[in-house]
Amino acid sequence: MEGLEKFSLKEKVIVITGATGVLGAAWSLAVAKAGAKVAVLGRNKERAEERVAAIEAAGGEAIAVLADVLNEAEMEAAKEQVLRAWGSIDGIVNAAGGNLPGATIQPDQDIFDLNIEDTRKAVDLNLFGTIIPTKVFGREMAERGKGVIINISSISAQRPLTRVLGYTVAKTAIEGYTKWMAVELGLRYGGKIRVNALAPGVFLTEQNRTLLLNPDGSPTDRAQRFITNTPYQRLGDPEELTGTLVYLLSDASAFMNGETVIVDGGFSAYSGV
Repeated sequence: MEGLEKFSLKEKVIVITGATGVLGAAWSLAVAKAGAKVAVLGRNKERAEERVAAIEAAGGEAIAVLADVLNEAEMEAAKEQVLRAWGSIDGIVNAAGGNLPGATIQPDQDIFDLNIEDTRKAVDLNLFGTIIPTKVFGREMAERGKGVIINISSISAQRPLTRVLGYTVAKTAIEGYTKWMAVELGLRYGGKIRVNALAPGVFLTEQNRTLLLNPDGSPTDRAQRFITNTPYQRLGDPEELTGTLVYLLSDASAFMNGETVIVDGGFSAYSGV
């Protein structure tokens, strides 16, 4: 395989959990444009069908798969749906995740008054919402002896961010899980199955727009802190994550295993001086 062909996902079947989310829209379309057949997996039927329609309008191939990543039986049924459609699975992007208001600590809140139940839910969604799909779809790839698993971490696992306790704990665990699985699968399958993670910085999406921007379009105080401590002096755009994701899924990254790639405009590298 020569040149840019290594970056192609042509004829590969890629499952993207959480594809009905905001970042999932950019990721599923980019993966399809790189040549892959995309299983858009999520719980929202309308959004899943919108993602499929966008991919098909761009000349790609996709199916909507409705399932909950925390339900192993639903993941098994989702796997069978993908196999019926295309006969194989070459990769999974574990993009399902997010935060819960109850799993955060507000500045005026006693730090010991955290909501344990919501914190558990945040950890379950992000961590076990990755482990369960990996168990199901990873087994299929292992039986074929080849595959790619991409987990989604966060800059909160690199440099703890105030307030987001549950999210920070979960994403830190994701990076440990990524390394552990990368080693185990690498040893057991001779380097044919690799596991890496992508850690986005702060990206402006429709979902978080009201949290990051004031009604007049200016950054909120928290958003301005991110901007000030990013050498690019701005927030990211979801499209700026897609190239890294396609690279990690492609044969161009065949010897990359157990790594977390940070895409944050230099936020994690900047000392502020």
